[in-house]
Amino acid sequence: MKKFLCIVLFISVAIACKSTSAVSTKLDNKTERILKGNFTMTAVDFPGSDFLNVTSFYIADSKCFVGSDWSFVSNNNKGEMALTSLSTSCKEFSSPITWYLNKDGKFVLKIINDYKAKEVNNGFVLDIINVTESSFQLVDQINVAGQTKDITYSFQRK
Repeated sequence: MKKFLCIVLFISVAIACKSTSAVSTKLDNKTERILKGNFTMTAVDFPGSDFLNVTSFYIADSKCFVGSDWSFVSNNNKGEMALTSLSTSCKEFSSPITWYLNKDGKFVLKIINDYKAKEVNNGFVLDIINVTESSFQLVDQINVAGQTKDITYSFQRK
């Protein structure tokens, strides 16, 4: 009987200590279908944006993303993003992406570049707000002088 209780206790502890993922992978397919298509990033807004430089997605200054083209394919959660040089201080950049929307209202993004998606171990988890058939916004959090502030990326359907 003691062995049986020990085994039950061990299994209970093992189940209770099961690790959980920090990001839900359950999909919000309805919203994903709304995002299917081609979009242009029309604005990047955050407190102090006139005075501060923020590197977005570890790629370039946030201002360089204004005018960037993004495509989202909802049936396989792939797409592409491309920065076109509107300024001499901005470099051109393009990359395949993978993305999905989870049931927690988070937009999960991986910039693949020259790798396979499964080889990319980091990505971005952003809030998605104001979703319509023609536009949406992604919101990330940044550290500005020791304070957490929102940076908002606005997209418009092409």
